[in-house]
Amino acid sequence: MSNIAGKIWGQTELIHKNGVLEFHRIDYKAGYKCSEHEHKYKWNGFFVESGKMLVRVWQDDQGLVDETILKAGDFTQVKPGKVHQFEGLEDGVAFELYWAEFNHDDIVRRTSGTVVDNKVVRLDTKKSKK
Repeated sequence: MSNIAGKIWGQTELIHKNGVLEFHRIDYKAGYKCSEHEHKYKWNGFFVESGKMLVRVWQDDQGLVDETILKAGDFTQVKPGKVHQFEGLEDGVAFELYWAEFNHDDIVRRTSGTVVDNKVVRLDTKKSKK
């Protein structure tokens, strides 16, 4: 599956996507920026193969902008809900990934459980051998 699209900052090529991941190869040009944007649910990762890229992330709770400069071999990721943008500092190639993360702390309990008939059964102890 290959899908190439021209952009103001260069071009992007979709290499693979499935229900939980997108993988793109991007050619970016020095002095050009992508839009300031955010993803509601997806993480956005950047791995630079060549050139130099600046990634900006707006910190909405403080009014600050974090800036990370990536060179060949560097990787950074942006959390969902964070406004971000990349800018080419030198012409280059990067791989852009999007993924959703399984939340291990997603349980919301209505009760804390109960003991039936005042009997507690422990499954984490070994039975003694007779």
